[in-house]
Amino acid sequence: MRFSVRIACKNIRRRPVRAALMCIIVLFLSFTAFMGGYLIISLQNGLDGYRARLGADIVVVPSSAQGHGTVDNVLLHGITGNYYIPQDSLEKLDGIEGIEKKTGQFYLTSAKASCCSVRVQIIGFDPETDFTVLPWISSSITGTLGDGDIIIGADIAYPADDCLRFYGESYRVAGQLEKTGTGLDNAVFTNRRTIRKMAESAAGSIERGSLRGVDTENAVSCVLIRVKDGYDSSEVADDINIHVSKVRATPSASMIGSVADGFGSVSVFISAAAAGIWLIAVVIMIAVFALMMNERRKEFAVLRVAGASGKMIVSAVSWEAALIGAAGSLIGLAVSLLLTAPLSESIRNHFSLPFMQPDIGVVVMLSAGAVIMPIIVGVAAAVLSALRITKNETGLLLREDA
Repeated sequence: MRFSVRIACKNIRRRPVRAALMCIIVLFLSFTAFMGGYLIISLQNGLDGYRARLGADIVVVPSSAQGHGTVDNVLLHGITGNYYIPQDSLEKLDGIEGIEKKTGQFYLTSAKASCCSVRVQIIGFDPETDFTVLPWISSSITGTLGDGDIIIGADIAYPADDCLRFYGESYRVAGQLEKTGTGLDNAVFTNRRTIRKMAESAAGSIERGSLRGVDTENAVSCVLIRVKDGYDSSEVADDINIHVSKVRATPSASMIGSVADGFGSVSVFISAAAAGIWLIAVVIMIAVFALMMNERRKEFAVLRVAGASGKMIVSAVSWEAALIGAAGSLIGLAVSLLLTAPLSESIRNHFSLPFMQPDIGVVVMLSAGAVIMPIIVGVAAAVLSALRITKNETGLLLREDA
């Protein structure tokens, strides 16, 4: 083994350009292996988190909530908005058949001014009727969410005194939610009494013109509905859209379906691109190793004359490929890790999809695969080329290169 390793190191030092070329090819293999898996797993995690956080069969919002501020934009991208369902429309929902449970949420966008610690979407929910938020936040708090308490998303930083300030009042951070990969990572949750206090404080602000004339006691930005067994959520949503004016009801399945379609398109693109790069890189690697072995026929013949067996030569070539592969893979992995954050942000924004990074265990497994797989491919290509050359008789090799 020492002989093989020594020969491999000498060959790398003697032909640095060739080694660098092979290293670059392996770098691409490592990069595509890691980033392809990382992006697809992150998108799947985001889709699962989005599905879990929605928690309702139907989402009802006012018809005026178009474009920015709709529930799917709040959930996916954290795009904030202030909009409220008319009271008469809320009363008509009680007459719709097929509704098992319904709960209202109140949306309030904090201002950029010095009145508020951060600009976020504040979501007020009713603990007595809620069936979507409480199951999610229960792992982040002990007991009940008291008046003046808030739960913050995973991406919101808060000071050491555990308080955030909104419209001149301080609110205690009772807990921080786990990351979801959606806009909810930049949201704040609180009960209706607390958000009513915030809204009353905000109503006098010039920036909060949308709150003027709003009955903060009873106003609702959206209604989340769970349908009874035996009823189709799409039919119940159509019934709401027909009989309740000034609202728009959307089955959550269609919201999830549109996101899932986008996920499918992006994942197919990523998989195809990664597979294409791998195929091209492997073909190039095999071709380069084949050319490299042909150039080194005389070198192998001299080694055979000096007493080296074919097995020793193949071992030396294997070590050379392994060392180059290890260097290229580690560099490719380092580049991948450096680019995960900007590339993740770009995909999240460009494709409008939820995106949640995998946990450390998955990253470690992806990293190991991104290092090991290119090394195996490189060693296999080198060994096959070396075996083909060393099968020839030593004298024949010397005569060919004479």
